[in-house]
Amino acid sequence: MRRTLIVLIAALALPLTMAVPASAGGLDDVFAKLLVKQVKGANAKKHLQALQAIANANGGTRAAGTPGYNASRDYVAGKLRKAGYKVTLQPINFVESWSENSPPVLDLTAPTAKSYSPNNDFFTFQPSPSGDVTAQVQGVDLTLPPSPAPTSTSGCEAADFTGFVAGRIALIQRGTCPFVNKVQNAAAAGAVGIIVFNEGQPGRTDAFPLDIGEWRAGIPMVFADFAVGNELAATAGATVHLKVDANLVLGTNDNVIAESRFGDPRNVVMVGAHLDSVPEGPGINDNGSGTASILEIAEEMALYPVKNKVRFAFWAAEEIGLLGSDQYVASLSEAQRDRIRVYLNFDMVASPNYAYMLYDGDDSDGEGSPAGPPGSDRIEQILTSFYGSRSLPTIGTDFDGRSDYGPFIAVGIPAGGIFTGAEGIKTAEEAALFGGTAGVAYDVCYHQACDTIANINDTALDVDLDAIADSTARFAFSLRGIPQRVAAKTAAALSPESTS
Repeated sequence: MRRTLIVLIAALALPLTMAVPASAGGLDDVFAKLLVKQVKGANAKKHLQALQAIANANGGTRAAGTPGYNASRDYVAGKLRKAGYKVTLQPINFVESWSENSPPVLDLTAPTAKSYSPNNDFFTFQPSPSGDVTAQVQGVDLTLPPSPAPTSTSGCEAADFTGFVAGRIALIQRGTCPFVNKVQNAAAAGAVGIIVFNEGQPGRTDAFPLDIGEWRAGIPMVFADFAVGNELAATAGATVHLKVDANLVLGTNDNVIAESRFGDPRNVVMVGAHLDSVPEGPGINDNGSGTASILEIAEEMALYPVKNKVRFAFWAAEEIGLLGSDQYVASLSEAQRDRIRVYLNFDMVASPNYAYMLYDGDDSDGEGSPAGPPGSDRIEQILTSFYGSRSLPTIGTDFDGRSDYGPFIAVGIPAGGIFTGAEGIKTAEEAALFGGTAGVAYDVCYHQACDTIANINDTALDVDLDAIADSTARFAFSLRGIPQRVAAKTAAALSPESTS
């Protein structure tokens, strides 16, 4: 009956979507309210129960590289195909195994000779590829004594490598941004090897074994003590011999991508959630909750006569470095990226000790990470309005790079979404706003075996499902307040149809 009703609505509304300009409003509100009525927390809970059953049948996990992940992928893809979506499985790579054949080498060869002690002064950055290079070292935006800043930003921006000479070994300091960002920027600048060294601040001086999940630079990488990095930086014309001898084996998993039947392909609204868990548990809140929510929404709006193409993404290997979303964005041409007008991210939306946190698209608190790309403020605005319509409070949360919005923001695509908290501790002020228990983590089972179906807060799941439905439907019918990107502007100039 519900599907028949949607078909009738689609048949009646499709001519209107073609005739009514986006600036007139109306249809986005109508379909947003309709979708919010249609989606049910109980249906999302059934998807969560299915994911729990998959984990139970596969060693208690749905992590990348496991049968539990493949079964999760097949479950989601099957539901989407049945709903009528065009479904694509996009293969992505991850590190299946890594081991060293021999200790790494880091020797100063000029202007004097000195050998540093492996697994003491420095460690191989797992999962570094093998490599054997001798080249001059070049420091990248280093912050060194006698007046070190509170933290280093070395290598965090491509601009830090202005003047870097391709063919040299990049000497980069720890701090501010993920190691992966530093590694990727160094590789893009033409480095043939990478030495990252600790900051030099109290408690951040010594090297230690570290797995960053990143191998795609294709060059040897090590992590060194502050003393090593400081010495190399202070040695004019320092040349080093850097060697890593390792076995690196890659595995493959699939992103699940589903596109709506209707909508302008020049204007894409992406809605994403990561599908994998950590190896330690079934990941029912992290991130079965996001997966189940957008799957329920996709099923219910499958036949909506949307104005803008809607693309649902279920990401692989988020837990080991945002690999699914990162490789997806990297696979797109500039024109394809420009067609993605917004990216909505939903990662952990039913935490047991929840707070309704919205990504701070405009950096209104003036703290932490900066604002998202232009248009991110509009996403936050839409979500805030929904909670406000139910007299529910919200607070901001930073774009801290810990979820799949990261690769989209990095290429200028506006992003936003909902987060109900992970290992962070709920404050007394937040407990007064949202209920729950102050002084306790938002999710005490974060990345643990106890992240099961019993770890879901049904109230948060139900409210956030409605909020996701509302924002998805609104952007599916109207992109008011979202700036056009380059390719979209070009397409608009060549077409008599409006892409606004």
